[in-house]
Amino acid sequence: MPRFRAARTALAVAVLGALAAGCGDAGGLKGAGRTATATSPAKLWPSLTPAASPAWKYDNGDAETMKGVTAPGGDLRKVDPAALVRAEIAQHPDDYAGSKAPYRVTVRRMAYCGKEPADPRCPLLKPYYRDITGDGRPDLTLGFRLLPGTQTAVRVYTVQGGRVIQVMSNNDAVSGVELAGRSVIIHAPSDLSDYEYRFQWTWDPDQRVMLLTHDEMLHIGKRERPSRPSATPSAAPSSASSASSSATP
Repeated sequence: MPRFRAARTALAVAVLGALAAGCGDAGGLKGAGRTATATSPAKLWPSLTPAASPAWKYDNGDAETMKGVTAPGGDLRKVDPAALVRAEIAQHPDDYAGSKAPYRVTVRRMAYCGKEPADPRCPLLKPYYRDITGDGRPDLTLGFRLLPGTQTAVRVYTVQGGRVIQVMSNNDAVSGVELAGRSVIIHAPSDLSDYEYRFQWTWDPDQRVMLLTHDEMLHIGKRERPSRPSATPSAAPSSASSASSSATP
């Protein structure tokens, strides 16, 4: 224990002892009651044969090389984010190409990207650069709208062996995204009132991809609804205000 902490502890004990001697039982420590007995997890069905493979394929642990996209000097900040989205569109035609593709409008809206000033019809969101993989170089976290629906694509790209690699891919109805250390945290609305889903994707240096490490539903409390202004009858406008209103388009 550090010296200053030991001195503080001794002084506190002395002061408490003096107070107890001068004031009797007043202000003394009181018991909070019996502590609940801790119970260990009960293992169910010990004779059940453990499953050897998942029942369905999780959207987890997949890495994909973005064909035709290069990062000069291994710097992702020199890569056009729109080029990454167009590479994904080309590599996944079932999702984007054709009149029945679920994200067909995203393809059309990509024509508005890369213009100055920025066109609000472009589905790309602001790119963020941060070292997520721990190699000392900034990785790219990119988001774009999946239209005509209401989902948002969240992607993470890094550079491995001179190639641009997509190490995370998540599509969801997103209400918020955070970067924390080696993780990307995605907030999504829930069907239950006052709850939300929270997904945490974390970089795994062994698999060299982002893995879904946490999947939970959290209570976020009651959401305040904005109060509607009361309908109060207003006085009739004066002739001067009427004239100025009619003159102003």
